[in-house]
Order: sequence, then C-alpha cells, then structure tokens
Amino acid sequence: MKVTEVPAIAGAFLFEPTPYADERGFFCRTFDAGVVRSVGLNPDAFIQDSLSRSARGVVRGMHLRSGAGEAKLVRCSYGRIFDVVVDLRTDSPTYRGRAVFELSGETQASVYIPAGCAHGFQALTEIADISYRIDRAHDPAEEVTIAFDDTELAIPWPLPVTLMSQRDREAPSLAEALKHRESRGRR
Repeated sequence: MKVTEVPAIAGAFLFEPTPYADERGFFCRTFDAGVVRSVGLNPDAFIQDSLSRSARGVVRGMHLRSGAGEAKLVRCSYGRIFDVVVDLRTDSPTYRGRAVFELSGETQASVYIPAGCAHGFQALTEIADISYRIDRAHDPAEEVTIAFDDTELAIPWPLPVTLMSQRDREAPSLAEALKHRESRGRR
C-alpha cells in the first residue's frame, strides 16, 4: 500500500492499495493498521464504520463537526466520486487549503481527513458507495454544514447538482458556519 501526504491539507494522507487482479476480478487490502501506524496515526482510534450510497450528481457536504471534531478515512468502494477536503483548523499551516480527489471503486484509494476539516463529495456515476471510518461516535448536536456553493470555497463541482439533503441545501455560508462552530466550541 502506497501512502502519500496531501500537501494542501496538513495531516491528511492518501492511501492507495495495490490490487491483485486476474480473470476473476481483483482483491486488495483497503485498511492496514501497520501502514496507518507508520504515518503516525492510531488505527485503534477508529470506532465506527458507515456506508452511504448516492446517485449521479448528488452532493453530500460540506460537513464538519464542532467540539473535538472528527477524523475520518473515506473510500469510494463502488463507482466514482469527486471528493473535497477543506482545512478549517485555524492553527493549521494549511488553514483554508483545499484538496480534491477522484476516488473510485477501481482504485479503492482512501483519504484520511484530520479532525477540523470540512468534507464533501459529488457522485460521478449512477451509483457510488462511500465507506467512512470515523474516530468518534456521531453526535447530531455537533454537526456543522457549509453551503456547497459558497463563493469563498469556490469548489469546482464537476456535474450539475441533481439532489441534496434539505440540511445541505439550506446550509449557511462558510463565514456563518465558522461563527456557529466557534459558538459551539471547536478543535
């Protein structure tokens, strides 16, 4: 498994497995505690795995958590997605940095997103399954959502948005969301 630091987001990593392919399909390791440990992360910190399925054009995000935040490992297990990470840690050397990735079921690459970073994605295929491995139990009271089309973020979503949750549609601007996060306490 190859690991690459993400220059635009301090503490973020891209994990790219080496699939074994033959006439039956492929096999690959998508998580390896030793590899995760080798870059200074604690593999035992992950406590929950979740899965979402989205249709082509769906946008989920931009999401982050107040309080201690939430670190996560994100992988597209089926289909393809346009994945976005924005560093919103005021004490980070890459504060306001943005990184985009195309994650796919073909590569099974994962992105490690440090706590305090906003995350979102758009499904590029008719079906896209996204696996999340997170380090804290979900707490709806800590959810912070930022408008996907915030002009300050200027995210170049590749497709027209076909559907999103009401919460995401009504999300405040980046400036408003950051004020709200501050009032709740941030990492």
